[in-house]
Amino acid sequence: MMERITEAQNAHDALGMAALFDEDYLSAQPVHPGRAFTGRTQVYSNWSALFQGVPDFRAELVGFSSSGETEWGELDWRGRFRDGSPFAMRGVVILTIRDHLIAEGRLYMEPVDQGDEDIDAAVEELSKPTGSPST
Repeated sequence: MMERITEAQNAHDALGMAALFDEDYLSAQPVHPGRAFTGRTQVYSNWSALFQGVPDFRAELVGFSSSGETEWGELDWRGRFRDGSPFAMRGVVILTIRDHLIAEGRLYMEPVDQGDEDIDAAVEELSKPTGSPST
């Protein structure tokens, strides 16, 4: 299924992509709980908007694994927004497949940090409460 999604994404086929999802699909983004949604219609809406906003969108399935009704995929999404600025997201998607359709998804996709912060600076920032001034 991860390969089929990637093919539909690279074809910019939002309708074909939505057809891979169950009508009652459950989507969760655990790092962003407010982004959860239900339904194939929202999948179509989301991807239609993304393909419009990033006209040269490309997806690479870096790797995937499947066990029973669960598939894990590492993804790299790239392109340029209409204004020419870069679009880049990477992460992991975990899918539950039932009756040959995607019934549930957990997305851990995040924008690629374009900065040059090294690990020491990142750990220093992570070890402080949110909103603390940098030292």
